[in-house]
Amino acid sequence: MTTIRLHDSMTRGKVEFRPIDPENVRMYVCGPTVYDRAHIGNARPVVVFDVLFRLLRHVYGPEHVTYVRNITDIDDKIMARAAETGRPIEAITAETARWFEEDMAALGCLPPTHQPRATEHVPGMVAMIGTLIDRGAAYVADGHVLFEVATFPDYGRLSGRSTEDMIAGARVEVAPYKRDPMDFVLWKPSAPEQPGWESPWGRGRPGWHIECSAMSAALLGGAFDIHGGGADLMFPHHENEIAQSRCADPDHGFAKHWMHNGMVLVDGRKMSKSLGNFLTVADMRAQAPGEVLRLALLSTHYRQPLDWTAKLVEDSRKTLDKWRKTCAEPAGGPVPDAVLDALADDLNTPAALAAMHRLAAEGDAAGLGAAMALMNLRTPDLSIFDLAVEGERERIRELLDARAAARAAKDFAKADAIRAALDAAGVVVMDRPGGPTEWEIGPGFDPAKLDEVDA
Repeated sequence: MTTIRLHDSMTRGKVEFRPIDPENVRMYVCGPTVYDRAHIGNARPVVVFDVLFRLLRHVYGPEHVTYVRNITDIDDKIMARAAETGRPIEAITAETARWFEEDMAALGCLPPTHQPRATEHVPGMVAMIGTLIDRGAAYVADGHVLFEVATFPDYGRLSGRSTEDMIAGARVEVAPYKRDPMDFVLWKPSAPEQPGWESPWGRGRPGWHIECSAMSAALLGGAFDIHGGGADLMFPHHENEIAQSRCADPDHGFAKHWMHNGMVLVDGRKMSKSLGNFLTVADMRAQAPGEVLRLALLSTHYRQPLDWTAKLVEDSRKTLDKWRKTCAEPAGGPVPDAVLDALADDLNTPAALAAMHRLAAEGDAAGLGAAMALMNLRTPDLSIFDLAVEGERERIRELLDARAAARAAKDFAKADAIRAALDAAGVVVMDRPGGPTEWEIGPGFDPAKLDEVDA
């Protein structure tokens, strides 16, 4: 069996992955807050952990891997959007969740085994909060329930920050009912016009952090193998999850391994609406097929920042077009060791992609096809590379042969007409002096236009 090694954010080193139960490998990844379109930074953890999900399924078997990714559908940002637009919260969250699922499917991501919504698990959150109060780790004050950070000595271990650093580096809400500025909200009161649920502490709604603890416990148990998410969630969200989960259930260890992906920059700068570089997945899907975007997101090691540029997208497009020409047929063989070993080494996708470039250069269509299948870089229902339908490929070859024959016969009018038709269809033709004519598919490929050519 392939040995997987992963970088553990808690221990700050690479460790051999040994699942708690090989018959049920369990992973939890923090999902979206559904109030707006997902941006390209939101997509990175979904794609990264989709590759890990696929790797785990490959090694342990699809039926032995459970993947949970939540949807936060109750949050102050959602309430603000409802107030701003006058639309019901349920309509906003339903629409935005559908957008998210469509975008992630377009990027070639498998749906998780379970995709719980926070609003479905409020009773479990209320029960966990009650347990924390009973254990002396939480207290009621001014209609709120707060976790008392001082009761958990390991607080800050994941992020490696001192309490002073955490206060300085985070927007800590200062409130008179807190015993300590670092204490965080588990339950808050709701005004009559706000969403709320009945609880022992009055009508209210859960804080953000408690939802992931309650949902992971309900669907994966008190101890599971991997907890993932963006590096921006390490503090305070994941620190708070650890504290409340381990205090509520001290007999289990919560997540065994922690993994965090780096942030996405755009042209070297932080993505921001004020800078005009805020890119949604929907924006990018209008410019490039989903698998091109997927390859771009995997081009840099997941723990490093990723600089999103037009050149990155174009290079990814060219790479996939080249690989498609090498392996037009579906893959059914084994994944080459070089690719599998790279992915098993802390999801080293750059090394895996380098190995795939070598396979393409060597003409190893079977090996390249198997590697592309594992990383899901061959999804013909999503891609302009539907030209890989062999009839369209053959039609392009026929037209290029007819053009070459016309040029040899000095019928340049016919040769130019064929070239113009190929250009109109989105086929980029490159004549190499003294060498064979090369071609690739450009943006906006329209195979119907190939039928308009009289050759």
